[in-house]
Amino acid sequence: MSVSQLSNIPLDWVRAFEAAARTGSFTGAARETGLTQAAISQRIGQLEARLGVRLFIRQARGVVLSVDGEAWLPYVSHGLTTLDQSAEELFGMRRKTITLSASASMLAHWIAPRLAEIQMPGEAQISCQTMVLSADSLRETPMVRVRYGDGSGAFDYKAKLFADALSPVCAPRLIRGGRRWQDLPRLAVTGPRAGWQAWATLTGDPTTPVPLLRFDTFTAAVAAARAGAGVLMASLPLVQAELGNERLLRLSDHVLRPAESHWMTASKQTVSKKQWAALTAALCI
Repeated sequence: MSVSQLSNIPLDWVRAFEAAARTGSFTGAARETGLTQAAISQRIGQLEARLGVRLFIRQARGVVLSVDGEAWLPYVSHGLTTLDQSAEELFGMRRKTITLSASASMLAHWIAPRLAEIQMPGEAQISCQTMVLSADSLRETPMVRVRYGDGSGAFDYKAKLFADALSPVCAPRLIRGGRRWQDLPRLAVTGPRAGWQAWATLTGDPTTPVPLLRFDTFTAAVAAARAGAGVLMASLPLVQAELGNERLLRLSDHVLRPAESHWMTASKQTVSKKQWAALTAALCI
C-alpha cells in the first residue's frame, strides 16, 4: 500500500468508523450523523478496503470491533477530538449572528428580561425570532430553539431553562372582601401545558367553573388576569415580575410540577461551545 493511499483517507469515512465504534452499531452511527445505515456501511467498507484490514466483525446481531479496529480507535478518537477542539477555538467565535427562536410568551416573560445578562464572547449579535407554529419552511434553518416538552431528541447542545411550576394567580382586587378564589371566573391557555383538570386531580378542588375565556398565548392570558378577568393557572417562573410587584397574587400553596418544561437546543453549526455557555449562564436556572 502506498503512502499516498493512507494520506488521502476521506475524513467522513473516519468519522463513520468512530461513530460506529463509539455507539456500537452502524444504526447508532447513522442516527448520530444523520446518514442512512447503508451510507455508514458503505463508508466503513471503503475505509476497510483502503486500509486493507477489517475494522469490524459483522455478526447476526450487529458488529464488534476487530483487533485492528480496537487498536486504531484510540488514535482516531484523539485525532478527531483535537480537530474539533482546534476548529472551535480558532473559528467558533466567528459566528457573528445567533438566531434564537422561541414563543412570543417565552421571549416576553423569560428571555428578553435576561438578555442584558448575556456575556456573549466574540460580540455576536443575537437575533430573537418569534416561533410560528405553522412555519414548516423554517424547520431546517440553523438556530437556537426554545420549545416546551420533555427534552427528548438528539442535539449537540441541550439545556432546561427552568423546572416548570404552575399555580393559580389573579389580580388582588378580585379577592377583596374575603371572596373565595375558587368561585371566581377562570382563564385558560391553549396548548400542551397542564391546566385546571390537572389542578383538580392534585388538590381535589372542583373542575368548575369552566373557563369562559381561553387564549392562544400565555402573554395574553397574563394581561387578562392582571386586568381582573379571572384566575389564571400560571407558570410561576414566567410571572415572577407580576408577583413581585403585586399586580398578581398567588392564591394557593399547592403547585403543579409537570414533567415537561422549556428546553433550549442548538447544533454545533449554530453556536460555539463558549457561546452556548454564555446563553445557558443567562437563561437557565
